[in-house]
Amino acid sequence: MDTKILFLPGASVSTQFWQPVQKDLAKDYQTDIIGYPGFGQTPANPDILNFQKLTEYVLNQIQQPCYLVAQSMGGIFAIAAALRKPKLIRGLVLLATSGGIDLTVFKVADWRETYRQEYLNVPDWFITAQSNYQDQLHQIHCPTLLLWGESDPISPIAIGQYLQQQLRQSDLNIIAQGQHDFAKIHASEVTQLIRNFLTRHKKASI
Repeated sequence: MDTKILFLPGASVSTQFWQPVQKDLAKDYQTDIIGYPGFGQTPANPDILNFQKLTEYVLNQIQQPCYLVAQSMGGIFAIAAALRKPKLIRGLVLLATSGGIDLTVFKVADWRETYRQEYLNVPDWFITAQSNYQDQLHQIHCPTLLLWGESDPISPIAIGQYLQQQLRQSDLNIIAQGQHDFAKIHASEVTQLIRNFLTRHKKASI
């Protein structure tokens, strides 16, 4: 069990989101979930006052070679980690994320107002963050698995297709009838796709 997998939650900031997938993969791999301080069940950190500080915190949790599995907003941190710590990131699994690109050209449903009403205690800087790594995506060389939901209005398939064009070693898989939370609803299918990805990469590395 020498392969480490770190899970990054999305804007729901719920570490429970990944529990079905993590529980299955934990049978064969080391797994952990990075919680975001002050969000969900993770204790607050008074030093984290903006999205950049949160990004630095997440990257500081990555101290050994690993794979990152990131959903939605978590994909922004995963891209940042692949750019900043390329020697530690063995591969990426990105699900329904912006990946830190400009979304104005895509037909994306605005989730922010509904999100504000549901998560009253989330700081505004978390919701309005505009990290942009678009011009740096070509620098990422690690294997990447892109998973997108067929019926996701928040991160439509066109975004996954664009990321596939920009990330040199990437494969895109579409989850039939998948909404934005497909990783939880279709956990068994997502787990199998991740397993296949890890197996392929491990064989290629031998």
